[in-house]
Amino acid sequence: MTKNPTPVTFIGLGPMGQAMVRVLLEGGHPVTVWNRTASRADGVVAAGASRAGSVASALAENELVILSLTDYQAMYDILGPVGDALRGRVVVNLSSDTPTRTREAADWLVERGAELIAGGVMVPAEWVGQDGSYVFYSGPEAAFERFREPLALIGRTDYLGADHALAQLFYQAQLDIFLTSLSAYLHANALLEAHGVTAEKFWPYAESNLNNIAPMMVEAPKQLDTGDHPGDQANARMMKATADHIVQASYEAGIDTGLPRAVKDQYDRAVAAGDGDKSWTSLFEQLRRRR
Repeated sequence: MTKNPTPVTFIGLGPMGQAMVRVLLEGGHPVTVWNRTASRADGVVAAGASRAGSVASALAENELVILSLTDYQAMYDILGPVGDALRGRVVVNLSSDTPTRTREAADWLVERGAELIAGGVMVPAEWVGQDGSYVFYSGPEAAFERFREPLALIGRTDYLGADHALAQLFYQAQLDIFLTSLSAYLHANALLEAHGVTAEKFWPYAESNLNNIAPMMVEAPKQLDTGDHPGDQANARMMKATADHIVQASYEAGIDTGLPRAVKDQYDRAVAAGDGDKSWTSLFEQLRRRR
């Protein structure tokens, strides 16, 4: 428990927000809460948080204001009507949105006398405050450092720089990998189910595959940064053949082919561009250009 607790105003009490409030309270920080659906505050108030009667009164309590909302539009909806109540506040917005909208939000808050620290929380609600949890942050470094201690209770603080967009950029990039991987796993199980194989029987092989992917990719960052894609191991032409087979197998099974067709299209484009004998990482040269 901290010796010099920082009082916090917390707005947005879905499962993630409630988990964050609880770890702040456990760390000794006084927390004032507000939520559009007032009953969602009941649990954390019982745990020691103070309930504010309005957004303006919640903001009046503390310099540090943490938001856990659906997106940045929710921030405008909630904070837009409060007038000068934002002046002098540091708003740590842990909601999801795009890098561009994050920069716009920073300007909007500056116009109202506040500062934005953008954040991207990289764990589900049940992991908040646990070992392995971390949060990307970006924005004014001095403001971030002033409040690093309470923020560290939520998870490891990975500060990326002054550009407000960086936290959202890293957050969305991580979720790009995460969501696509989840969809690939579900599609694989749809293929198997069509042939009478259960997800439970397949899981040990899927788990092994997922665990082996990262060690196989250790050279990929260097290849992407240098543009050098040696194809002495798995070249794009060979992997295109596999992508073709996955599409055909999906079609024959009568399941959705959208995801494997999207992957096949990437290999088709790489081979058509003359990169068939290069590594699978050569697909990056097509992906980095908008079609």
